[in-house]
Amino acid sequence: MNDTKIDPETSMLDICAQHGREILASQLLLIKDKGYDFAPQFRQMTIQLYLVGAMWRHGEDLGLTIDARDHAFAALHSILIGDGMKKKDADQRIAFLRSMSRLEDGVDTLAIATGHQTAPGDADLTTVFDEYLNEVRVSGALWRLYERGKKIMFIGGGAAAFVAIWSVTLFLPDSSGVAILTAGVAAAALVVIPTFLIGILIYRKKIKKIHLPTSP
Repeated sequence: MNDTKIDPETSMLDICAQHGREILASQLLLIKDKGYDFAPQFRQMTIQLYLVGAMWRHGEDLGLTIDARDHAFAALHSILIGDGMKKKDADQRIAFLRSMSRLEDGVDTLAIATGHQTAPGDADLTTVFDEYLNEVRVSGALWRLYERGKKIMFIGGGAAAFVAIWSVTLFLPDSSGVAILTAGVAAAALVVIPTFLIGILIYRKKIKKIHLPTSP
C-alpha cells in the first residue's frame, strides 16, 4: 500500500486557516453586539488585517520554515478561496491588504498589530473599531451618502442626457450630431456637477464638525 504524502506547509496552512476561522467566529459575535456603523469596505479590511495578525502570532508557534507573517497572508488567501472567492480576486485582495498592513514608516497598522497580540477570549477587535468611532471618513453614514450621490449622478445624469437628446431630436430635427451630443452632455452636467459639489460640501462640513476643538 502506498503511503500518502502530506506537504508540511500545506498542513500548517490549514491549521492557521482553521485558527483564523475560529478567531473570526468569536470576534464577529462581539462586533454584532456593539452595533458598529462603519463603511463595509473599512469593516472588511479591518477584520481581515486583524485575522492576519492573529494567524501571524499563531504561526510563530508552529515552527514554520517560512516567515510567519507571509504565512498568515497565505492562510487568509486560503480562507478567501474556501469562502468562494475566485483566485484572481483573492490574489488582488491579498495584494491590497499587504499594501494596507503597514504605515508609511513601516510600522504595522493598528488592526494587524492588535491581532498579533490577541489571545483566546480577548475582545481586541472591538478595541480596534472603538478607535475609529469618531472618524467620519470611515462611517457608514458617509458611505451611504456617497452611494446615494453616486446613484443620483449616474441615473439622474443619464436621464437628463436622454431627455435633452430626445428633445433636441424631436424639436430641432435639423440639428447636427455634435449639437445633439453637446446638449446631452450639458444636461447631464447640470445634474452631475451640482450633486458632486453638494456631496463635497456635506463631506467637508462633517469633517470640520468632527475636528472642531472642544473646550477644556
